[in-house]
Amino acid sequence: MNRDMKLPSNFVSALLALVVTGMGVMMWWSPLGAALPHSVDGQPLPSLAPLLEEVTPAVVNVHTRTRVQVRTSPFMDDPFFRRFFDFPSMPRERVQQSLGSGVIVDAEKGHILTNNHVIDGADDIAVTLHDGREYSAEFIGSERDTDLAVIRIQADSLAELPLSDSDRLRVGDFVVAVGNPFGLGQTVTSGIVSALGRSGLRGLEYQNFIQTDASINPGNSGGALINLAGELIGINTAIFTPSGGNVGIGFAIPAATARHVMSQLVQFGEVRRGSLGIDVQDLTSQLREALELPETMRGAVITRVERDSAAEQAGLRAGDILARLDGRPVQNANHFRHAEGLLTVGREVELGYWRDGRSHQVSVEIVEDLDARISGRRLDARLDGVSLIRVPDRAHAQGVVVEVVRRNTPAWRAGLRGGDLVVAVNRQPVRSLSEFRTQFPLSADRELVLEIRRRGAGYLVILE
Repeated sequence: MNRDMKLPSNFVSALLALVVTGMGVMMWWSPLGAALPHSVDGQPLPSLAPLLEEVTPAVVNVHTRTRVQVRTSPFMDDPFFRRFFDFPSMPRERVQQSLGSGVIVDAEKGHILTNNHVIDGADDIAVTLHDGREYSAEFIGSERDTDLAVIRIQADSLAELPLSDSDRLRVGDFVVAVGNPFGLGQTVTSGIVSALGRSGLRGLEYQNFIQTDASINPGNSGGALINLAGELIGINTAIFTPSGGNVGIGFAIPAATARHVMSQLVQFGEVRRGSLGIDVQDLTSQLREALELPETMRGAVITRVERDSAAEQAGLRAGDILARLDGRPVQNANHFRHAEGLLTVGREVELGYWRDGRSHQVSVEIVEDLDARISGRRLDARLDGVSLIRVPDRAHAQGVVVEVVRRNTPAWRAGLRGGDLVVAVNRQPVRSLSEFRTQFPLSADRELVLEIRRRGAGYLVILE
């Protein structure tokens, strides 16, 4: 500080005085003034208030209600007994309520971005606006792998937040978090970008988080992380905490990820991802030394190339080192997987890689692997809300794994659940997702009977 700088007398008179005594610390206002000044040397003091007046109307509170059946019989998990002994009318119900946040990103259509875990499994979703108006929300789509969801309300005079180019963020940029922590109502906190490209959170496939020290607490999930231009740079989603409260380590999903996922959910009701058909691992210092690569080299090592995949057709081989994807450097294996997950199906991208000490470049088309994962709605309307994946190699089983079943769908009411293994369709055995797909389409007037395995027992699930 400049020692010769003179503070205005009214500023000095308004400072808090601290007196340390044996009884503690006492505070009082100087009698010469009762408030801090609005300006110093004629310049207004900096304030986020004008920014927040524009931003906060676009941040909403999300309330959900979920009716949970209280099991009164061990046979409740058996679809056969529920169907033929009318068990659905027997269990008692209790209602679970939860609170979160959301961000209006399209005022005209009423689209709201939030976290999947905020609305996952909810029977009813309601949204409360900044001005107190409350609306029922319609579920548009969600994805667990990125923890994002889109809901919609029908309302007039909505505000919206523009999505920023989160790829231009730098560590140290100032940010503001807006949300509904602990159900207290809309709350604003500020901080900086503490780190970029964070990963390691359990349960999410694609991770490239913005880390911030702006206070994020339970209830902030789905809320906005904005820059000082009032643009949405991230969706607040998680905190690292040993105590359950904020300790200055919060995580937000970058706007670039949110933009891609949202467009897919709005267009298809799901995220349709392409794949190059390769497995990769980090390029460690030991591998760099063994492969006689420069110490400055970064990238990911290809460990497996799937047969008949786009990568195999492009000539890629195990042992190649991916250095660039779509014109951007590949930092590590996680960075590659995240970037691959944001590529649009049918698009051609440029891959830069090293082999035998030489740099190469090849053009590869991103294709969708429907034999790895597919949504049931693309096969049969009765499977709407069902996600199906192939059996992992380590499972040593044949069939199709039910990844998730959305509540209150025909499949849910019929008794299908996430984790079930489908081994036959209408008495036709299926050993893979490829064989499962060949059973469709089916006539709408024909029953769809799935033979499943659940915790070692066999059941039939009938969808009419």
